[in-house]
Amino acid sequence: MPLTHRYAENLSALASPVAPQVLSGQRLQLVNHALATSLRLPESWWQQNHITEQLSCPASVLSAGAVAQKYGGHQFGQWNPYLGDGRGLLLGEATDKNGHSFDLHLKGAGQTPYSRGADGRAVLRSTIREYLGSEALHALGIASSRSLCLFSSDETVFREQPEPGAMMIRTSPSHIRFGHFEFYYHNGEKDKLDALFQYTLANHFPECLDAENPHLALLNTIVLRTARLIALWQNHGFVHGVMNTDNMSIHGITFDYGPYAFMESFKSNAVFNHSDHQGRYAFNQQPSIGLWNLNVLAHCFSDYCSVDDIRAALMKYETTFIGQFQHVMAARMGLPADAPGTQDVVNQWLELIEKEHADYTSSFRKLALTNYAENKSSLRDNFIDRQQFDSWWQQYQQHRDNSVSQDTLLNLNPVVVPRTHLLQHAIEQAQAGDFSECEALLQAVTSPFDTCWDNHKYAKPGEANQGGMLSCSS
Repeated sequence: MPLTHRYAENLSALASPVAPQVLSGQRLQLVNHALATSLRLPESWWQQNHITEQLSCPASVLSAGAVAQKYGGHQFGQWNPYLGDGRGLLLGEATDKNGHSFDLHLKGAGQTPYSRGADGRAVLRSTIREYLGSEALHALGIASSRSLCLFSSDETVFREQPEPGAMMIRTSPSHIRFGHFEFYYHNGEKDKLDALFQYTLANHFPECLDAENPHLALLNTIVLRTARLIALWQNHGFVHGVMNTDNMSIHGITFDYGPYAFMESFKSNAVFNHSDHQGRYAFNQQPSIGLWNLNVLAHCFSDYCSVDDIRAALMKYETTFIGQFQHVMAARMGLPADAPGTQDVVNQWLELIEKEHADYTSSFRKLALTNYAENKSSLRDNFIDRQQFDSWWQQYQQHRDNSVSQDTLLNLNPVVVPRTHLLQHAIEQAQAGDFSECEALLQAVTSPFDTCWDNHKYAKPGEANQGGMLSCSS
């Protein structure tokens, strides 16, 4: 299957040709066959040695047009113009069975001009976390990059400690980040910024070309998609961990998995990135950081849109975020979205489970299981302050929509998410050469609503009912 290289051909100043550098003892361990089929990728690729041979041959379909992308970004609020794909390569673009374009991107491919002295490698730990995390979010209905395949190796990579090296191939509509636009805007390279906008509109947002102002239509689209994405993160207790603008996709998808986590014990200001000392990217800060990042991106539109139009586009973020958050949360709890009192019931529920340090995912699942039971004791027994729970329950019963079936609620409230301790166990097994736990956990997180998991070990919180701090090193 031929790949195209439109990005590299049209934006050569943002693309440096680099040949992938395979790892010693590289072995194909995980393959997302369903995704591969939907993307019309050749079945021959998944024969044990074929894809590794493709990556190691500079003239092959997968390697011949590989490039590292250049971009900048605001990292923890500070502008950094020296960023780029330090260990990843865009292998090229292809078209799926529905005619949609997608990127193939190799992570852990070795040094590039943007490695900034690093080794260009990825460790097995972080690669497994991204592989499982991105597929889990997709299964939850949260827009995300996708995981295509994962390679282990005999090569050692040094981070805080020696770890096994790994590679993965992921897919995405594109790998264009907020930071691509920022790089040209802050460098004052208007002609190149023009070319980037033209490429983006023509190849990824052609529907915007029919608008009176295509650039404004593009900004509006990015604002709305980002708001909806983060509303879903907040609904499911997902903490991204590093919402720098170089980690923000113009497509409004979850992107660049680092020290992410799903909250266990509900703590609204939870932080899992051990480098985030000020809590900039805490769970309850994600909505405002999303808007902050969009404001930064909006500066890049200043030569194409009026200040009033840009301001109006950004003002849509809050109303879209709130509307999406409330609509999804009401649906998960079986409440009528627009009825008076619904939001009070939701807010009091969140306050209650935070006060009780209850497990976030399990609390919603138990509520769905309890909704139509004859008594509430199984849910009530999870709370210490029974009086406050009883008061809330009475209000909940008065407001809930009795026409909503329990099956509907169970299909909106997952049993299984990739909890930190589950990921760590799978990683440790894989580091010892056994990927069966990765495969088993992958099966669970990609069928997260299935009742077969309700009494499974994957549904249970970790011992401390809260994931610990996570490293950015990967």
